[in-house]
Order: sequence, then structure tokens, then C-alpha cells
Amino acid sequence: LRILKGVSLQVAPGEIVALEGPSGSGKTTFISILGCLLGATSGHVRIAGRDVDPRRSSDFAQIRKKHLGFVFQQFNLFPSLTALENVEYSLNLKGIRGKAARDEASALLERVGLDDRKHFLPRDMSGGQKQRIAIARALGGSPDVILADEPTASLDAVVAEQVLELFQNLARQDGRALLIVTHDSKVRRITDRVARIEGGQLAA
Repeated sequence: LRILKGVSLQVAPGEIVALEGPSGSGKTTFISILGCLLGATSGHVRIAGRDVDPRRSSDFAQIRKKHLGFVFQQFNLFPSLTALENVEYSLNLKGIRGKAARDEASALLERVGLDDRKHFLPRDMSGGQKQRIAIARALGGSPDVILADEPTASLDAVVAEQVLELFQNLARQDGRALLIVTHDSKVRRITDRVARIEGGQLAA
């Protein structure tokens, strides 16, 4: 199946772009290619000035570790690990270990407003707090690009606004490129532009 048809999108450092579109439009395939989870059969992806060769999937893990942070709709936290341990573990996967990992994890949780919840398990936290852990985890290792897939879909309106404000501050202060796949119209408030994909084609 030809899922994407001539799709081209560039997100600059410090820019926030929303990607919208109906179910089955190609959003998931597109963000999976951008996130080096899938290899494209043609075309190319460039991240932080580096071309990603779709034929060399062995490079994907290294690119994800160094350049990409992910935020998911369902948080994807380890239920048996505390907030601090969840963030620290993601740093371990990026090669940051020991005291350096613990210190960075603690600083990231403080930055997202969870300094007093570091030792809580996910089951003892609200949806908004769990999403903040996920954002802290995505920021570990200072990636150039943050890819967020429906990050407000599981949150109520008030908490969603708080999470969006956090996203906005992080992108602006750190100069990270932020791409948010969403059906939530509230996301438009913080974006620099909105791109819409339908039938595998993109209209920015």
C-alpha cells in the first residue's frame, strides 16, 4: 500500500507544528517515519542536519537516543517504577547512568513541576502528572526534536491547557522542534502553524 504521497514537512528549532487529520490519513505512518520507528521506502528524513538512511535500520536506535524525544497519549510509564525511576531509566537507555542520571532526572521533574512527586508511583498520580513525567522523560538527554502523539487526548480541559503551556515554554526556551499529532483544537493555540494530512497528502 502507498500510504504517503509526496509528503514534505520541515520543523525548525523552537517551532511548534500541529499535525491534524482524520483516522487512516497517514498520521501514524508519518510520525513513525519521522521518529525512526519505520523506514521509508523512498524519500529521506533529515534530523539535526543528519540524513537518515531508510535502508540502515541499525542507525535508527542511535538517532532516537541522541536526537528524539517521544510523548505518547497513554504515557507508557513503567507502573512499578517511581516518577524519578521512570525518567532515570530512559536516561540509562541513552547511556547516562549513576549519579548523573539521577541528578538529571530530578532536575527534569522539578522543571515540569513534579519535584514533590518524584518518589510516587504512576498509580498514585493524576493523568496530568503522569503526562508531565512523560514530558520529563522525553526531555532527557536534550533531544533536538520532540514528537508528541495525541498528548492531551487522555486529559481533561484544564489539565490539557497546563500541559500545552508546558510544551510551549519548553519549545521556546530550549529551541527544540516540536511536532504534535492531534485531534484537539486547543493545541492550535500554542502552535506556529498547523499542517493537515488527508489521504496521505499534506497541506500546510
